[in-house]
Amino acid sequence: MQGLKKSMDKQRFESEEEENKNKILPDMAKKLIAAGVGAAFLTEEAIRVYLHDMKVPKDVLAKLLDGANNSKKELIDRVGDEVVSIIKKIDFVEEASRFVENHKFRVSAEIEVVKKKD
Repeated sequence: MQGLKKSMDKQRFESEEEENKNKILPDMAKKLIAAGVGAAFLTEEAIRVYLHDMKVPKDVLAKLLDGANNSKKELIDRVGDEVVSIIKKIDFVEEASRFVENHKFRVSAEIEVVKKKD
């Protein structure tokens, strides 16, 4: 009877341990994925702080940071390309002409003539 009880306790312990692993791994994966996705908007230090409590191996952290830097560069390049393409479409002479046609200019000036001291 004692042996059966030890066997059942051992099985229960192993199943609880397996459940804990199953909970930890998805949580860790979720956190790593979230860090990877949000990495383009976070600083390197912010990513390190975010993942600090997970005890991520240095090589994994280095890969994540490298990926974050590449994502940032790609995002900046794409946004820059879009801004340039939008600016290229603007006819500044036409826009300035339209502005001048729809606005009145008022200039005020004050002139004072002062004799030089010898």
